[in-house]
Amino acid sequence: MRPTTPTPPHAVADGWAELETAALLGTDRRPLPGPAGPSALLAAAGAVDRTDPAAALLDLAALTTVRRRAGARALPAPELPEAAPPDGRRELPAAAARRLEVLVGGRAAAGSANLAELLPQWLGAALERGYRLPSALVPALLDAARARSELRSEVVALAGPLGRWLAERNPDWRFVHRTAAESVAGPAGPQIWQEGLFAERVTHLARLRRERPAEALELLGSTWGTERAEDRVLFLDVLQDGLGPADEPFLEAALTDRSKNVRATAAELLSTLPGSALATRMAERARTAVRLEGRRLAVSPPVECDAGMQRDGIPPKSPTGRGERAWWFGEIVAAAPLSLWPADTGLGPEQLLRLPVGDGESDWTDDLREAWARAAVRQQDADWARALLGPVPRPGHPGRTAGSPARLLSVLPAPERAAWAAAFVRAHGLGDAFQLLGACATPWTPPLSTAVVAALERAAASGAYPWSHSGVLGMTERALAPEAAPAVEALAADAAPDTAWAETFTRLAGTLRFRAAMLAELDG
Repeated sequence: MRPTTPTPPHAVADGWAELETAALLGTDRRPLPGPAGPSALLAAAGAVDRTDPAAALLDLAALTTVRRRAGARALPAPELPEAAPPDGRRELPAAAARRLEVLVGGRAAAGSANLAELLPQWLGAALERGYRLPSALVPALLDAARARSELRSEVVALAGPLGRWLAERNPDWRFVHRTAAESVAGPAGPQIWQEGLFAERVTHLARLRRERPAEALELLGSTWGTERAEDRVLFLDVLQDGLGPADEPFLEAALTDRSKNVRATAAELLSTLPGSALATRMAERARTAVRLEGRRLAVSPPVECDAGMQRDGIPPKSPTGRGERAWWFGEIVAAAPLSLWPADTGLGPEQLLRLPVGDGESDWTDDLREAWARAAVRQQDADWARALLGPVPRPGHPGRTAGSPARLLSVLPAPERAAWAAAFVRAHGLGDAFQLLGACATPWTPPLSTAVVAALERAAASGAYPWSHSGVLGMTERALAPEAAPAVEALAADAAPDTAWAETFTRLAGTLRFRAAMLAELDG
């Protein structure tokens, strides 16, 4: 015999059990409760229209439900939690708080860009100035950071103790505890590494690496054997920050990893570590492959990819379609210390780049310059990057810049980057400038901003459509110096009315004015 669940006393008292039975069995098999039922409310059942028994059942259920709710006693009020810890940072100016409310709400200002793109800029500027967020806006910003992970670091820092207090009471904001700066040293740190999402673990490892490099390496080693191959590659990338001799044994061991991508990443890191055993091995191979003979560089590319080369991260098969000997040659030179060449030849980068290069049959100049360019980016050598970039080529002359100019440009100091990019834009316009501009620090310097505005003016006069420069235009809204607003407004005024360029310039000028006001309010 199946056990039965006892009926609660209140269900008997108000007739709810009878209503349940009628609903389960059907009103044709179980009549509705009448005026003589146990509930005082059901005494009024005579007022219920019984023409349709099913409808009458629902009416009675509704009446009983209302009675239950009306007669329920309020539960004791929960104890109020302890207030959030105080935040000693200075309060945000009122005008800046209103601006933030507009940015968070995403309401587009007339004639300006998508405000969601400007929110990261506002957050960074407020954080630099040491402000705390208005309490009323913290929940909305936490919601924004939940949806946009790139905002989390700044939002959590600005939200401060109130943000952490709120996160303890809302599981939707649990990312706060995994993003908070003190989680590196606090009890949340080990939990993040063991239980966090992959992105959270990478962030935690990167922060620990910046603060305590040895502990970060030890933490990575503690779970290295259980990590997925694709995750091991990205974890190794974190070691670039603060790379030093203490990391060499770990990276040398990674050269025998079962994943070829892990092996390649470990080899690349070791090649940037001065004095590492791998860098020394690559230097010896490079000396064999390139030597100074009189006033030329003689090239002797390797004839095979032996086991030692493969262990040091050189794949035996070229993944690029190049000839194998050219591929091996490039990998060796790119991994050799750049200091090797001046030390062995007594010549500086610019002098070496002017020498003819070959093996007696073929010109190896492009191969050698390309490998040196990769080494300059990998080793962050500004002297070599500067020499390889050279002056901005004249229009119609491709020049001999090796590798990716944008990557070489990223190695130079910020003012030099901006000056080279400005010269390029003045000479060549915006058609090939997107990556170069992306390598420049923001906001752009006044000379670079002036060059970009002038290039936009030339593009409009040439009859080109704005959307042919959509990538650069999107970047200018975030990066162009706000001081360029009057020049852009002049372009809008000179453009033919109701044209795409007039709309584009008006929008850009509005965005620049918006950014200028935004920064001025933070300084107020």
